[in-house]
Amino acid sequence: MALEITDATFDEVVLKSDKPVVVDFWAAWCGPCRMVGPIIDEVSAEYEGKAVVGKVDVDANQEFAAKYGVRNIPTVLVFKNGEIVNRQVGVSPKKVYTDAIEAAL
Repeated sequence: MALEITDATFDEVVLKSDKPVVVDFWAAWCGPCRMVGPIIDEVSAEYEGKAVVGKVDVDANQEFAAKYGVRNIPTVLVFKNGEIVNRQVGVSPKKVYTDAIEAAL
């Protein structure tokens, strides 16, 4: 299961991580987000211990969505050493997300 990331935990969990971090920006009312959610949960289980995989509910946590220019959801960002190394907007196949993690490992 993907980790719930909030504005309060984003800095510690994402920006200070020594592992690649996948962040799914989503909202409960977003249909496409509900398609990406289970894929992100699968990716989280597969990369446990190798990468951090989490979700940010943009309705409750807007600070980092705004900071990183998330205007459409779902948007999945991959961070390495606190920097964005991959951005995927919209629904994508699981392989797109796993390839992005592999490239960041």
